[in-house]
Parts: sequence; structure tokens; C-alpha cells
Amino acid sequence: NRRFTWGYRSSSILAALVNALLLLVAVGAIALEAVQRLFAPAPVAGGTMMLVAAIGIVINLGTAMLFAKGGKDDINIRGAFLHMASDAAVSAAVVVAGALVLWSGLILIDPIISLGIAALIFWQSWGLLVQSVSMALGAVPDGVQIDAVENLLSQQQGVSRVHDLHIWPMSTTEIALSAHLIMPGGHPGDGFLLQLTETLRQQHRIAHVTIQIEQNDALCAAC
Repeated sequence: NRRFTWGYRSSSILAALVNALLLLVAVGAIALEAVQRLFAPAPVAGGTMMLVAAIGIVINLGTAMLFAKGGKDDINIRGAFLHMASDAAVSAAVVVAGALVLWSGLILIDPIISLGIAALIFWQSWGLLVQSVSMALGAVPDGVQIDAVENLLSQQQGVSRVHDLHIWPMSTTEIALSAHLIMPGGHPGDGFLLQLTETLRQQHRIAHVTIQIEQNDALCAAC
């Protein structure tokens, strides 16, 4: 619209950031409960733990598999996958903890396993948080090599130099680029721009391309 000229694409980045923060909140809750149980052990129903957790493994693992492939291209899908995979891992750990409690009678096994689960989820969530913050700040998306893009642009016929090159995420799945190309021979025509846009899309997954053609360095005084 007239105010949000990019639409609401970047809301997916904010969603990924919130997703990562919620995972870290869950880690804190699990760790807090585990520490409390270390100092004040409570009775553990090992059999019930194993039964409920086994059901959780089937449901969460099956759901995680639905998101497994899409996680490479969309940080939100990756976040959903991490949620489900983490829940499946938690359930598996609970089954092990329940079995060990039944076998040994040591109820401290439960909080110790919980701390291990918290560490696993934290390790997975931290990477998601770092990536989502980077995207929110407009960093060059993972998988895009800015030097390779600059070389591609500078090697185009008629281009003497590239400046003001910017690459940033419009959303969790879309990448934008803007650049100024100094072409002393003048504007090469729409065919050049169409071909360059398609090359950037195929080689670097950049979907929205804005190219400004200049004949000299007059607009690059600060470069």
C-alpha cells in the first residue's frame, strides 16, 4: 500500500525472531524446573512418563518430517521444524529418563536429563535467533556471496565499475538487490536488464533487482 510499499513481507522475519525467543523462554523454563528438582527431588512416575513421552515422539517426529525439506529455504519453516524436532527429542529423553528411574530408582535422573534437553534446545535455538536478528538488520542472506554477485555485475559487457551494491532480505524467502553500474557507453536497453535480472535469480536466488545505469562517476563522489 502507500505506506508499506514492500507490503508485509518482513513480518515473516519478525515471526522468526519471536519464534527463536519463545524457544529460549522454553529453555529457561525447563532449566529452572530442573534445577529446582535437583535441590528438592519429587517422586517420578516412570511408567506414566514413558507412555506419554512415547506418544509424543510419534506425533512430534511425524510433524517435524513435514517441515524438514522446507527448512533450507525459509527460516520460519526451519523454526517450526526445530520446535517439533526439539519436542521429539524431549520425548525421547523422557522415555530414557523414565526407564532409568524404574530401573535404578534414582529420581535425580529426571532433572539431569531435563538439563541436557535444555542445553540441546538452546544450541538449536541460538542459531535461529542469530540468523533472524541478522535478517531483521538487513544483512546479506546466508547462501548469497556478495563478492560473487559483484563480480557477476562487473563482468557484464559495457560495465566499467559497480558501486552502491546492496543485498538484503525482503522476507524469509525473498532477496532484493540494488546496484549502480557505471557504463560509459550509455544504457544498453531493457534486454540487458531482463537478462541480468534472470541471471541473478537463477544463480543467486535474488528475486527483486533494481539496477541504476550511470555513464560516469559523477553520482559516486562518496564511493
